[in-house]
Amino acid sequence: MVRPERIAVLGAGSWGTTFAKVLADAGNDVVLWARRAEVAEAVNGSRSNAGYLPDVRLPESLRATDDAAAAVHDADVVVLAVPSQTLRENLAGWQPLLPAGATLVSLAKGVELSTLKRMSEVIAEVADVPMEQVAVVSGPNLAKEIAAEQPTATVVACADHDRAVALQHACSTPYFRPYTNTDLVGIEIAGACKNVIALACGMAVGLGFGHNTMSSLITRGLAETTRLGVALGADPMTFAGLAGLGDLVATCMSPLSRNRTFGERLGRGETLAQAQEAAHGQVSEGVKSCSSIRQLAARHGVEMPITDVVHRVCHEGLQPGPAAAQLLGRERKPE
Repeated sequence: MVRPERIAVLGAGSWGTTFAKVLADAGNDVVLWARRAEVAEAVNGSRSNAGYLPDVRLPESLRATDDAAAAVHDADVVVLAVPSQTLRENLAGWQPLLPAGATLVSLAKGVELSTLKRMSEVIAEVADVPMEQVAVVSGPNLAKEIAAEQPTATVVACADHDRAVALQHACSTPYFRPYTNTDLVGIEIAGACKNVIALACGMAVGLGFGHNTMSSLITRGLAETTRLGVALGADPMTFAGLAGLGDLVATCMSPLSRNRTFGERLGRGETLAQAQEAAHGQVSEGVKSCSSIRQLAARHGVEMPITDVVHRVCHEGLQPGPAAAQLLGRERKPE
């Protein structure tokens, strides 16, 4: 499959804008769709999206619009950069506009609450396209660092290897190195679960715990994520890669991670509402996905104790201190 000529990015948040910058820096014809006209005007005029990426100058070649039909017109690739729990609703509105045969790329990391479906499954269903037409980008990709052109790597996953390679070439820059993979299940489960483990790590920091606790949560979090992925048919080696361990470490350790920061506020004793207010009204992806991932695990008989206590802290009133004690007090067993 040849390299795409025109790419639309639907969603001008921090990651959508950053990935649009990466694609433009890689030499593509890129159009960024913003919900608000003033955001599109700022991108086109001052080359900025100050609400999400202050102090970042966007490429002159990157164009923006608040007209979704204009954004996707004749696009070879359509990148979906909206939160996981709003993807279905947004995509349903865009579906009649999508060019036939275009590669549909998900940047969202989550499991849908109502259906327990991965994002690629939601896209294939709503857009009425074969799974081979859907790709996922995932990895240790903190938007602000990439926008500042700090080196990182990522994974482009698609069941159609040639399509993955075409997208790989389209997003390769001196600071952004993509690898390909065909294991969508593993890539997406890793991306969804790492947000939940990051919440747990944030809570640990908020409680005053140190690196031993963080390392233990990351390692055991990776173990339960891998168990779920393998039960769903994923390759266990995927979880040792960039979209697995790589993304997990970045999200759990960095203060730039919304999930880690949200969890830290909960660990310090703030309520969910207080943490949400401090996050300018945004709820982290992990707060929502912990419930759907917990249900998915129960459906497949997979034990996920960290995910379970995160759900109970976020939605059932369990306090972080007792949650930590419950994890440590579990039955002793071999690693």
